[in-house]
Amino acid sequence: MEAAAQVQTGGAAVPPDQTPSAAVVIPHYNDTVRLRRCLDALMAGGLAGVEVVVVDNGSTEPLGTLVADYPAVRFVIEPEKGAAPARNRGVAETVAPLLLFIDSDCVPAPDWVARARAVSGRADVIGGRVDVFDETPPPRSGAEAFETVFAFNFRDYIERQGFTGAGNMVTRREVFLDVGGFRNGLSEDREWSLRATAKGHSLAYADDLRVSHPTRPDWPALRRKWLRLTQETWGLYPRTRGARIRWALRAGVVAASGLAHQPKLWRSPRLSGPGERWRGAVVLMRIRLLRAGWMLRQAVGWPV
Repeated sequence: MEAAAQVQTGGAAVPPDQTPSAAVVIPHYNDTVRLRRCLDALMAGGLAGVEVVVVDNGSTEPLGTLVADYPAVRFVIEPEKGAAPARNRGVAETVAPLLLFIDSDCVPAPDWVARARAVSGRADVIGGRVDVFDETPPPRSGAEAFETVFAFNFRDYIERQGFTGAGNMVTRREVFLDVGGFRNGLSEDREWSLRATAKGHSLAYADDLRVSHPTRPDWPALRRKWLRLTQETWGLYPRTRGARIRWALRAGVVAASGLAHQPKLWRSPRLSGPGERWRGAVVLMRIRLLRAGWMLRQAVGWPV
């Protein structure tokens, strides 16, 4: 299922022989409410000279209304499951020299496209800021309190750990083609970033390139997130004795961080009142100990 590929300039389509200057790639699966919110925010910011492609992973939720409501957006179906093949397909479906990646559950700032163009010369790969917001009324659950303090620290990812998430990322097509596509079944944005920097491409953080992401509302959603991330990160390690030892040692650090990071949570101005802090503190300890347990099981070859 596809809608005609168009780019809007003040409500009118760019002539088909005019090459767009930027392409926005949005992977999607069964999250049409948040996808609509993402597209509305994109449209509000203006899309002159921009092509937008939504790559759906075979959702069971119908897309017909979205296709009709957003004629300036191209919808394509990628049958291989995973954000990695969806993003790769989006790049293949577009022609613009500047690539902007965002996830369907993110809300771009009104100036996101403009800022992406402005910061694109700072480095070969640029990751931006991801703020969080709650989709449920207060008070926050423990999961929401935890994510409010600890989720999506892109500055730390980029400046200390050497990778960026692809939920708010800008690069050039020539860089992407040189690095190659995202690899499925791994922590694909981390792996891609490390591959890019290994090839000599520069990586930078742009605090003025902003999107927002909803907090996970409850424990099951938070657990699913971290199980997936733990499995994907373990996928980056070779199955050697030395790697297993390093992973087991890292599990100990993760477990200890539950205590080490308590002051950050309790002092955070983002939380309101002792109730949110207590609930967040319990979830902090619980998720870090659970992750450490998964990692130890992986290190010795047991399933999680």
